[in-house]
Amino acid sequence: MTETPVQKPLTILIACDTYPPHLNGAAQFGYRLARGMHGRGHNVHVLAPNDVDGGSRTDLDGEWAVHRLRSHGVPTHEYWRICLPWEIKKEIALLFDRVQPDVVHIQCHYMVGEYTLYEARKRGIRVIATNHFMPENLDPFLPFPKWVKRIVAKNSWKDMGKVMGQAQVVTTPTPLAAEAMYRHAFLHDVMPLSNGIDASVYEPRPGEQIEPHPGPTVLFVGRLAEEKHVDVLIDAVAKTPPELGIRAEIVGGGEVKPALQAQAQRLGLGDRVVFRGLVSDEELRQAYLKADLFCQPGTAELQSLVTLEAMSASKPVLLADAMALPHLVEKGRNGYLFTPGDSDELAGRITEILELAPEDRQAMGSYSREMVDRHSLEATLATFEGLYRGVPVEGIPAR
Repeated sequence: MTETPVQKPLTILIACDTYPPHLNGAAQFGYRLARGMHGRGHNVHVLAPNDVDGGSRTDLDGEWAVHRLRSHGVPTHEYWRICLPWEIKKEIALLFDRVQPDVVHIQCHYMVGEYTLYEARKRGIRVIATNHFMPENLDPFLPFPKWVKRIVAKNSWKDMGKVMGQAQVVTTPTPLAAEAMYRHAFLHDVMPLSNGIDASVYEPRPGEQIEPHPGPTVLFVGRLAEEKHVDVLIDAVAKTPPELGIRAEIVGGGEVKPALQAQAQRLGLGDRVVFRGLVSDEELRQAYLKADLFCQPGTAELQSLVTLEAMSASKPVLLADAMALPHLVEKGRNGYLFTPGDSDELAGRITEILELAPEDRQAMGSYSREMVDRHSLEATLATFEGLYRGVPVEGIPAR
């Protein structure tokens, strides 16, 4: 009987244009990917923009090395930072000399991902590319008229095709996103691959007592940005029957937070809309477990990790009928979709779910938890590990 040969660990370079402490889905995925591959015994290095002003640096105090490139803040975003090609190209080349990666995994086609890919291609190193962005996500941060933004988006799609088309494999979290990349960036054979989630993190621990909120609570988690449309949720809460005392808990920070706080005060919801700001991982976990219902009114979600987290905590969901969110709802079984921007419809659905008997609402949450099993983080990591080693994937031509 022949033994299966033991495969040696890989040296993996993960290139991110956003990474913690940034709070967004792409940054969180980059961190979880690094943690997962480190846990599988690989030698992991992360390359990302510096999160503060100053030169490049390497952080070695964590479980894997994080290499930070010189970056610059942008006036229209509270934390986004950009790297300039002439400041990072040499730094990237020197990093390749030191690290000697077996495979490179870029998370974006912008500066860090683009120039890391070029360096890898020059050296004959295998590249996997994952796209977490739609170019239109940048619209709120571009101080230009709409016609200029359309030109910027068109050029960004074109650049995505030019850059990611050089990778051996291109992935994105959902089939809908893959279709958009084919239609706008002319990228063929994009592989839909869920970001994945470890659902057990968000389940109650044995013997754990979850202290309920004083009243029925709808939770939102995410960046407080225009495309998240949290204002629609606040309007909807104001339209629910006063005798129900429905509250909204909003976790996250962002550029529209002052406007949202002013809106809540204007509507007389000062004591019913709670802004938690940025919270720790454990506080976030508790927020999911204590909520009665989760709402994602955003219209630019490629997958929505926060929705998967809420579903892992066995919560019913109300999601805008936009982008990839419909993939996470089975009407009436784990929640509902609502027309984007329609606070009247959302208010009706919030009321409908929160007036259900507790056991009926619990059944909806349980079905959410069952649906999450399709998005196993271990399955995602195993697939990426195979892609790193060049294992053929059905439907994706080998390159």
